[in-house]
Order: sequence, then C-alpha cells, then structure tokens
Amino acid sequence: MQKINKTSNSQAQVYQAQPLIKAQPLFQQVCIIGLGLIGASLAQAIKDNGLSKRLVAVDRYAPSLEAGIEQGLLDAGGLTLSEVITGSDLIVIAVPVQAVEAVFVDIKGVMNSGQLASDCIITDVCSTKGNIIAAAKAVFTTLPIGLVPAHPIAGAENSGYHARRAELFVNHSVIICKLPTTNYMSIIKLRQLWEAVGATVMAMDAEHHDSILAHTSHLPHLLAFNLVEQLASHDDNLDMFRYAAGGFRDFSRIAASDPKMWHDIFFANQSAIVSALDEYSVCLQTMRQLIIDKDSTALMGLLGRAQAARRHFGHMLASTPYTDISAMSASYVISPSTTVTGTIAIPGDKSISHRSIMLGSLAEGVTHVTGFLEGEDALATLQAFRDMGVTIEGPNKGRLTIHGVGMNGLKPSKTPLYMGNSGTSMRLLSGILAAQAFDSVLTGDTSLNKRPMERVAAPLRQMGAVIQSTGTSGTSPLSITGRDNVGKLLQGINYDMPVASAQIKSCLLLAGLWADGTTTVTQPEVSRDHTERMLSAFGYEVTVDGNRISVEGGGKLTGGDIAVPADISSAAFFMVAAAISKGSELTLTQVGVNPTRTGIIDILKLMNADISLSNETHVGGEPVADITIRSSNLMGIEIPESLVPLAIDEFPVLFIAASCAQGRTVLTGAKELRVKESDRIVVMAEGLQTLGIDCTVTEDGLIIEGKGIEGNGTEINNSQPIFGGGHIVSHHDHRIAMSFTVASLRASQQITIEGVETVNTSFPGFAELANQIGMAVQVDSGIDNSIDNA
Repeated sequence: MQKINKTSNSQAQVYQAQPLIKAQPLFQQVCIIGLGLIGASLAQAIKDNGLSKRLVAVDRYAPSLEAGIEQGLLDAGGLTLSEVITGSDLIVIAVPVQAVEAVFVDIKGVMNSGQLASDCIITDVCSTKGNIIAAAKAVFTTLPIGLVPAHPIAGAENSGYHARRAELFVNHSVIICKLPTTNYMSIIKLRQLWEAVGATVMAMDAEHHDSILAHTSHLPHLLAFNLVEQLASHDDNLDMFRYAAGGFRDFSRIAASDPKMWHDIFFANQSAIVSALDEYSVCLQTMRQLIIDKDSTALMGLLGRAQAARRHFGHMLASTPYTDISAMSASYVISPSTTVTGTIAIPGDKSISHRSIMLGSLAEGVTHVTGFLEGEDALATLQAFRDMGVTIEGPNKGRLTIHGVGMNGLKPSKTPLYMGNSGTSMRLLSGILAAQAFDSVLTGDTSLNKRPMERVAAPLRQMGAVIQSTGTSGTSPLSITGRDNVGKLLQGINYDMPVASAQIKSCLLLAGLWADGTTTVTQPEVSRDHTERMLSAFGYEVTVDGNRISVEGGGKLTGGDIAVPADISSAAFFMVAAAISKGSELTLTQVGVNPTRTGIIDILKLMNADISLSNETHVGGEPVADITIRSSNLMGIEIPESLVPLAIDEFPVLFIAASCAQGRTVLTGAKELRVKESDRIVVMAEGLQTLGIDCTVTEDGLIIEGKGIEGNGTEINNSQPIFGGGHIVSHHDHRIAMSFTVASLRASQQITIEGVETVNTSFPGFAELANQIGMAVQVDSGIDNSIDNA
C-alpha cells in the first residue's frame, strides 16, 4: 500500500496543472476492458487525476481485478461486462485487436438489455484502426454515435497490470480518428481525457493512421522478429548471439514483445504492412546495389542523410536545437570576476560556414571545408541541402566534404525545409530556391517565423519569382513556386537596396546566378562581402564597382578547398571582455578581419581600446589575423553611421563596452537591430537598466550614459564595479545572452541570464571558453536530475 501512496504523490506533482479537472470529473463512471499495461496505466491516470467519479474494469484474469480493488484503484471489477457496466458513460477497450469484435458483441448486448445508454462513448487503444471500425460495423451495422477510435503512442518493455504507470502517456501522442457518424461532444470529451493525463492529441483518418503506423511501428517490429529468426536459424547461432554487438541488441529488443499481439497486428493491418514491406524491399535492393557497385559517394549520401534525418525531424517537430536538447530553457548563473587572460581560438565564422555549404553544394566536383562552425544555424543550412539530395560527409571537428551536384542538380525536398532559428539560411536559400525547377517551402522555429521575409521576397518577385509569405507581416513559412510551374526563368534586375543588408544582397546575387541577363545590387553602405568573395573563389565572375555588385546568369561553380576563419562576431565578446576588465590581456588567433566585418574593431578603437593585429595573412580568400586586446580606459562616442552595417551583429556587446566607458555613447542608424532574433535595442536597454545603467531608446538606436571613471595619465581605471546584479531575460537571443555574460566582469553581484540555450546557434562552447580565460559561468540546464523521467 505504501508503494501506491508514493505513486499517487508523484502523480499529484506531474498533473498539478489540471486542478480544474480534479474538481469536476469528466465522467460518472469509466469502464476499462482489459487491465494490461495500457488499460491499467490509463486507469491509474484517471484515478490519480480525479477524471471519473467511479472506475470499474473487466478482465479475464481475476487476480488483476482483485489487486485493483484491494489497492483502491477500482470501485468494482468483473469477468463479464454485464457485472459492472451499469452507469458507465465511457468504455475503453484495451484488449488485443483480434478480440475487439467479441467485445463489441458484449457491448451491443448490454445496450439491448438497457444496462448501457446507446450514446455512451466507446473508444479503444489498439494500434490499428481500420479493423476496429470494420468490426464495429459487423456487429452494430450502423456505427454507434459514441464510437471514437483512438491510439496512444506509448508503451514499455514490461506488460501486465503490475507494470502500470500513470505517467505513461505524459508527453506522448494520442491519435483520435474522427468518424462522420460520431457525436461531436464524444470527441471533445475524449480529447479532454487524454490531455488531462498529459498526452498530446492529434486527429487523423483511420486509413492514414494505419499506413503511418505500418511504417513507423509495425514494420520495425516485423524486421526485428525476422532478423532474430534469421540469426537463430544459422548453424553457428550460439556464436551469432554471443558476439552480437550493441547495435543488434538495441535493434532486436522489440523482438522480445508478445508474439500473439504482433501476430494479430500483422494480420489486422495486412494491407498497409505489405505495402510498407514492399517499399522497404525496394530501398534495401538499392542499398545492396550501391554496395555491389562500390558507389562510395551515393552510399555515403544515403547513410549521411539517414543519420541526419533521424535527428533533424525530431528537432523540426519540437522546434528544439540540433546540438543539445538538454540545454532547453537553460540559464547562466555568473559570479563576478575581474580579469581575463590567455590565448584562445574562436569557432569558425557563421556567415562563411553558411555560404560554404550553399556554394559547395551547387558546384561541380568536390569541396573540402575546414573550420566549419558546428552551430545550430549552420547545421540547419547543411540539413536543407541534404534534404535536397546533396551528399555531405561530416561535420567532423569542423571538416566537411561536399559532393556538389552542379547548378541544376538540386532535388525537391519531400518535406518543408526547416531553418531552425537561422534568418541567414532562410533569406539566402530563398534566392537559390526561387530559381529552381521545383516548388519549395521554407519554415523555422517560433522565433524565426516572426521575422520579416518580405525584404527578400519583394525584390525576388521583381525578378519574376513566385513567393508567398505568411500573414499581413510577411513572415515565414515561405512557399516558393518553381520555374517548371511558372514557365520562365528569372530576369536580372537593377535593385537599389533601401538599407545595407548582406542577407538581402546575397539573396539577390544568388538568384542572379540562374537569371536571364545581369543582376545588379546597389547598397547604400558597404555590407559584408563574403558572398562575393566566395563566388569568386568558386570561379564565378563577380563585378564590383563601388557599392554596385553585379553577376551574369548562366555560369557555373567549381568545387575546391574552403578554410573558414574564426568568427569576428564571436570574437567581439572576448574583445570587449578584455577591454573592460582589470589587468587583462587576451589574444584571439586567426580571426577573420574582412574589412566589411571590422566595424567592431574600428568602433572600439574610437572608444580608446588598446587593440593590435599581428600574423596577418589570407585564408580561403579571406584576410585573417591574431587580435590582441588589453585593459583600456574606454571613452563614450557618437558612433559613425557608416560603421553601423559593419558591426550590426556586435552592437549588443558594444552596449556593454559603452556602459563601462567614460561619458555618453550615442548610436543612430541601427533600425535593423529591431528585427533580429529579438528587438535588440529594447531588450538590451531593459537588461542594462536592470543592472543599473541609464540609457534611452530611440527609434533607430540607443543612448547610453557610461559609468567609467577617467584614469590618471597612463593608469587604467577599470577596477570598480559598473553593473549591479540581477535577473536578465535574453528572449532566447544568443547575442543578448553572451553580452550580459561579459557584463559580469564589472558586476558587483551575481547575474542570472535566462534563455541561453540558443547560444549554440552561433557559439557552441561559449561558456567553457569564458571559464577558461577566468570568468565564472555556471550553466543551469533547468532539468531536475532527481526526477525519473523514464
């Protein structure tokens, strides 16, 4: 009895979000037919959550009924339906699929005798639906108006009444099959029941359900049984099983399931399973032939796509990060520190990593990439091209091998292309996809789907593209119609950009590679030119005349070697960290110093920062250098608007530098900051004010009253705290989170930053590197490891 009480207490914690349901039961009496794992677990969940005034059960195994009554789970139990059914307004059928028709016969009998109302809700938990509906028609002729076929996608290795777990359905899906004959309120009440026990409910027609389950559940079980039988039939079967590796044990685990149950399922869903098996046989023959032919590229592409797809679709459906699910809803807890020192390497440049995937995929031949940034955003781009048929080996410690398919070799993705949180991926890919022969859909996570996409869609339409954005705000998902359905090529245009934006410029230049004629983009200010440089590196001619950049359509790209330098946007956090802290000297090795990206260096120098460059060279067509920065007496400045496009991503951390400077810093001409992952002007201002900094938000910038004190002569006076402590909400913006981490170097108290899981979008390993140079960053994943989440 003690164990039952413990389970009940545990469930009170899990389900405390549904107190309303506990106060108002959904049903007068629920009858569970079959007290196996699923039936008994649902009974326990109903009991723990107070979803029914009474709970009764029918089972052929009397000891299960006796245990249920003795332990207080059931109010009554019987070997036949007529013993307990009176007063029931919900029946849950939890028996093997082949036994369901006999249960329907019993239900019809108690309806005819007047023990059960004809509109009672009747549902099931079976993994096939077509045969359930057929059985009901065979028994009732006209389907009962309360019949709602359902299937919880949940289970466990152990079975039977004593294996029950009330939390079995938490965070699992339940499929409800709506029938035209069903009373609508029956569907509503059943949905409420499943949601109350923690499940996510979705609607699906019965035929589609059986097809999906045939592929995702029934086929894997069939293959597992068959593989074990194959090995057991060998003459040396003892050695086969003795030396079986972990992969075999993992795959064949499901062959330990109940043979009678699966025998019944395979016959019940015969048509869909045979179809899935035929499809699998074709795919297996394809792989067999690739091995016979020793077609390394094609086999590597197939294996790579399969490996990535297993992870990708889970992240896409849940809108979670690629690199670390455990970091969701994570926070930084940072204790004040004063000094940073050392020599460190910064991860690869995100902008160049994106473009290496895109152009390498479109090139003829093989492209080898080193220094690739294995962050969320770049991985989204990589996955998109895998989805379009490109074979990509890696990433492995920053190394990729891309087997280019040429300018016209991309294939349509079978699903929407998921960009995660990457605006760069979505905007640049829009230009590429607008010129393809096939239709495409681009989507992202909740944050990305709020960001403006008309800024690329509108000029692409001027080139003849057919693009549909979403809603009145012109956001994603984006639907792009291919030229095969439009009937014409894109046309080159002359486009005057209203704002300097490397993403818009790159989108149009990439579309121009397929356009008829010349595409010319004129920008009001210089913006980063990685696309132009990399196109040239791949052998595509680009004409640059001041702020006018042009490409002629119809050329080709040739694969080669791309070395990705360290990302100056990521280096910016450590540059500011060294400048504002006491007695610090930090060297960042081989950082990209493309002149269209060095606004952070120029602005810090104007603020009197002590920065020097050494070991200057070129890597893959991009200039790189070691950057050394030391403690500095920073001065407030009016930031020249000409430098704004060259430092647009670095302003959050520059706001930290301005807070530590002597005097006022004024930023104007930075309206672009308001449509990033967050409104970075407002969010940074809120955080600065939380930490005690006076600042004023303007329409296109920010005014910050620095709290730095003038040094005496050459003395560096940056030892006193500038910031207080407090709780910062990053709005899941990676640059906001990292910027306020830097602020801890001049804080008097602990700073907690909420929502740092997105740091992996641009800077995996940021916290570890910060601690390596002397900071004190603790990552709180938000997961209570004391709770068994199995």
